[in-house]
Amino acid sequence: MKKRFFLLLLFFVTVSVFGQNKQFTLEDCIYMNRNIFPKSVKNLQWMPKSAIYSAVVSDSFYSYLKNDTLYSDNAKFKNLKMILSLDEFNSHLANSGIYFEHFPSITWINKDEFSFSKASSKYKFNIKSHIVSLLGVSPEGENIDESNIYNYYAYTIGQDLFVTQGTNRDICVAKSEADGILYGSDRVHRNEFGITKGTFWSPKDNYLAFYRMDESMVTNYPLVDITTRIATVENTRYPMAGMASHEVTIGIYNLATRKTVYLKTGEPKDQYLTSVTWDPSEKYIYVGVLNREQNHLWLNKYDVVTGNFIKTLFEEKDTQYVEPETGLMFICKDATQFLWKSRRNGWNHLYKYDTEGNLLAQLTKGKWEVIDVLGFNNKETELYITSTEESPVQTNIYAVNVSNSTTKRLSKNHGTHQALLSFDKDFIIDVYSSTDVVRVIDVIDVQGKVVKNIMGNTNPIEDYAVGNIIMGTLQNAVGQDLYYRLITPPNFDPNKQYPVFFYVYGGPHLQMVTDSWNAGAGFWDLRWAQRGYIVFSMDNRGTPNRGADFEQSIHRNLGTVELEDQMIGVQYLKSLPCVDNGRMAVDGWSYGGFMTISLMLKYPDVFKVGVAGGPVIDWKYYEIMYGERYMDTPEENPEGYEHASLLNYVDNLKGDLMVIHCTTDPVVVWQNSLDFIDKCVDAGVQLDYFVYPGHEHNVRGKDRMHLYQKIEKYIDNALK
Repeated sequence: MKKRFFLLLLFFVTVSVFGQNKQFTLEDCIYMNRNIFPKSVKNLQWMPKSAIYSAVVSDSFYSYLKNDTLYSDNAKFKNLKMILSLDEFNSHLANSGIYFEHFPSITWINKDEFSFSKASSKYKFNIKSHIVSLLGVSPEGENIDESNIYNYYAYTIGQDLFVTQGTNRDICVAKSEADGILYGSDRVHRNEFGITKGTFWSPKDNYLAFYRMDESMVTNYPLVDITTRIATVENTRYPMAGMASHEVTIGIYNLATRKTVYLKTGEPKDQYLTSVTWDPSEKYIYVGVLNREQNHLWLNKYDVVTGNFIKTLFEEKDTQYVEPETGLMFICKDATQFLWKSRRNGWNHLYKYDTEGNLLAQLTKGKWEVIDVLGFNNKETELYITSTEESPVQTNIYAVNVSNSTTKRLSKNHGTHQALLSFDKDFIIDVYSSTDVVRVIDVIDVQGKVVKNIMGNTNPIEDYAVGNIIMGTLQNAVGQDLYYRLITPPNFDPNKQYPVFFYVYGGPHLQMVTDSWNAGAGFWDLRWAQRGYIVFSMDNRGTPNRGADFEQSIHRNLGTVELEDQMIGVQYLKSLPCVDNGRMAVDGWSYGGFMTISLMLKYPDVFKVGVAGGPVIDWKYYEIMYGERYMDTPEENPEGYEHASLLNYVDNLKGDLMVIHCTTDPVVVWQNSLDFIDKCVDAGVQLDYFVYPGHEHNVRGKDRMHLYQKIEKYIDNALK
């Protein structure tokens, strides 16, 4: 086993505890005490070209809110200006009957106007004429989706879909024919494949595309509501792996004719429709059609007027799975060209196509992942992105040379960068943190030079006792680096031995260890260290931003290589003289709950105590879209399901284990842990169990205090 530390400025943080003695309370950790969160700049955004200015050399202005006042400044030159105070704003709004106690968030519409919301209504305000106008009334429905130009709203009530046009009356776009048929719902494909909404406005607001989801064939799963005197059942359609899936189609509603056509997306009906993207011309719409096996994607082009299939632009196949999570990106000057993000060659990269399906270029290459696309420069000779090229735990800003795919790093400081390109494409707002920076906001030019600092670094917990936060790597059995975070107690004594709080997630789509403030640790991690624990977390195979081989190595065998990797972390901890090997605790929720119980049962001599929240126990109880991607169906992969099922290992339990579940969990259904309890009872295996009535996949609100208190008390008692 190879051990490696990143020292100096990159990945090693030593925080002096001299003069620092404040302790984190559970209230700090749970209710997110604003005083200990990083400072920020409210409502920071680029302004449209020449907004309020006309004779300034640079048009790159940005605006922000400070002390209930709207300010602007120039990216390059000192030109700070107060646009509007709260008192002035309220005086201009008085005739409209609108009043604000604090300046609302705004969005620039054009160079002279911004929009803002009050209650369910949306308004625009002209900064020159001071005229306020009602744009539209947002209905009191769900899945509210505002259009691009005319302030129309799409929304759902129950299973039905509506549109309201400005201040006009509502129009029913689609009314459900039966229970289980939903229009415009954001629950399509259970929010997998990057799906966050169920409606899609066309660029010029002439059409609304929407999902029609028929889940009437999906088995109802009972969630019990105990708030009624006689407990009642609230059913949810839950498609378990290998069982019937819902069927989805896409409608195109014409706002002028008030008629709908459906895209002819073909069969089998239980396919997935993803990456829905309008063509800038509004003549076509593009859909990623993914088979249920999730190993074959067709990017299809459809006619908007007839719904007819026109052509397949390209196909993508993978022996494990294809996972489209973004749509087409029409950010080129030529509206017949778009960018497509794909992991077809093992890493998430960008490919340039035309709308006939011709591959024009692969724009990015290398053993790293594109995270975000900022846009092209004006000549389209460079593309600005954020990526992991420097390190999988960093996100930096790069300029990509379009002609040869070479990259130039623009962000000079290591860490995790979020970026926003100005309208004139000359400047980038760079918001970043790192292991030695809480948060800094700079403006950089497209050569990477810092031209202005908007917000400097301030440590909000400088008066708190915080131990050393160490970020490093270990190597797994196949020679891959595993990034870990280790936090020592304040006033750490190398001659003492400390218990370990081992926090684990380990599943897809969540990276726990990053080059960011506190290396990605939360305040609860720091509190555990304050309470005398060594705190450890590590990202194993299956976690993101490491390429397809790393992520897909868990396919068909969940809970195998993840545990092997986590045990590398355990072995490392046991090699440290400051670790009390007999007092190690493991905790995790959801996939982390599955990992926690897996570690307790498959390596029973390691952890003295574990707490598993919302755990998957048997993957045959999990939903189709996620479950079949990683495990295929139970019929296709019986050995994998059998090996992953924790019901087969209950006899191995030695340490103290508490399982926690929420009674109305619609993600990891309650049956998982109930089946596990039943198996333990049959086997005569003792464990502890706690439920949170009425909560879903985690404990939110005031009851979260109870959850954290319970976990702390349970682990403390077990490790006395």
